[in-house]
Amino acid sequence: MILIKTVKGDSMGDSAQGRNTAHQKKNLSPEERLELARAYGIPLSDEEIVRARFYRPAEDSDEMAYLQGHRKRLGGYLPTRKVNCRAVTTPPLSSFGRFLEGTGTRSISTTMALVRLLSHLLKDEHIGDLIVPIVPDEARTFGMDSLFRAAGIYSSQGQQYTPVDADSLMSYREATDGQILQEGICEAGAMASFQAAGTAYAVHGVPTIPFYIFYSMFGFQRVGDMIWSCADMMCRGFLLGGTAGRTTLNGEGLQHQDGHSHVLASTVPNLKSYDPAFAYELAVIIREGIYRMYERGEDIFYYLTVYNENYVMPAMGPGAGMIDGSVEGSVDAPEGPDERIVRGILAGAYCWRRSGSEGQPIHLMSSGAIMQQAVSAAGMLERLGYAVHLWSVTSFTELGREAEACEQDNRNNPLEPERVPYIRKLFEKESGPVIAVTDYMKSLANGIARWMPTDYTALGTDGFGLSESRESLREHFGISDRQIARASLVALYRRGALGKVQLTEQLSELGAV
Repeated sequence: MILIKTVKGDSMGDSAQGRNTAHQKKNLSPEERLELARAYGIPLSDEEIVRARFYRPAEDSDEMAYLQGHRKRLGGYLPTRKVNCRAVTTPPLSSFGRFLEGTGTRSISTTMALVRLLSHLLKDEHIGDLIVPIVPDEARTFGMDSLFRAAGIYSSQGQQYTPVDADSLMSYREATDGQILQEGICEAGAMASFQAAGTAYAVHGVPTIPFYIFYSMFGFQRVGDMIWSCADMMCRGFLLGGTAGRTTLNGEGLQHQDGHSHVLASTVPNLKSYDPAFAYELAVIIREGIYRMYERGEDIFYYLTVYNENYVMPAMGPGAGMIDGSVEGSVDAPEGPDERIVRGILAGAYCWRRSGSEGQPIHLMSSGAIMQQAVSAAGMLERLGYAVHLWSVTSFTELGREAEACEQDNRNNPLEPERVPYIRKLFEKESGPVIAVTDYMKSLANGIARWMPTDYTALGTDGFGLSESRESLREHFGISDRQIARASLVALYRRGALGKVQLTEQLSELGAV
């Protein structure tokens, strides 16, 4: 190793050397160029130095031999990445049957569904040994203690102590062949592990599949630059924002309330962001992510938010498990209903439940745990005689990106048939106001506003937050079931579909006056 001590702006002249102006120094005067060239012994004439000519050593010189030799050993004159890594065999969607069938009457969280899905993948004969669960802190909080015995926590020296929970069924277990990486309370260390595992396909020819789960509030804020570095290094894998949302993890004040990680995630170009509400959506997205990253070799990675709120997970429907391979495609593709759902999940939105009522139509769009508030609001509005259609939005970010790509393509190819954004196709034959609600800032849902019908309202959780109950927080931010119903009625009133007296009476019935 050669350590060189110098000063800022070394040999750049009195105006820059050792001065704070060095970063703003964009041009050197002829005198400064001469001073710098002479200081470094560059063998050019004064005229060539003043003209800022480049110095090229002779082809047979020691310098050129050294440079050429190293470029040859590196494989050429332009940086390239030569990947010698086998493609994995992606499990068919049919193998995720238990996650597509719903939970019956049992309530679970999407975090619990995720951990069960990880356990399922760890047992897969094709990719089980490639799965790398990573957690920086509080694995038990995420329910990952169920993986300790099956997968083990990696330690180069194995178990060197007796854990305090040794007599429990799911005790803490370290092993030299453990697959779980637990980094202690260190998000940067866990992110470094994610980066190493996510680039192992290129560095070591081993297609390891990292699943890094962390408190979503602490992800992008604390290690955002490392996430950008992962994007730049074409890292693959799944970032999992646990206990997500601004109102879902209540009682711990501002410290844990995330209302903006999806907004931050949207700034990373090759990071695909999803906010699934149901276990089957989670399974579809993860299965497709494995296919695209590790079988097809795409340079993308994923951010998924999961929640600690329990509710009944609905079934996706029969026949969905027969869909294999990539399911990208147009909303107009002539598939059956289950294929359409899968495509909608991956594209970012689909109609989850269509009302059978003949009343005035209202459309409620939601994601994550707040989907339950939309379902409750739909019940309130239907009791008032409205036909409420529920839309599950797995990714406002992906919807916006696809729409922007369509517009860019239309600008670049003005004489070709115009590409219509997916989200516009979804609503082109619909009528009635559309209310979009998430546990994140309004800007997330407003990201698709320009392609939505005129009567589009975005509800969200702008502001800091409070240490309160979920119900109080949702009322405070205006995303509770009553507030969603209220926004729907106000939207009808604004468009002239509801009179003042009706509005007042119906708001009174909702208790939302």
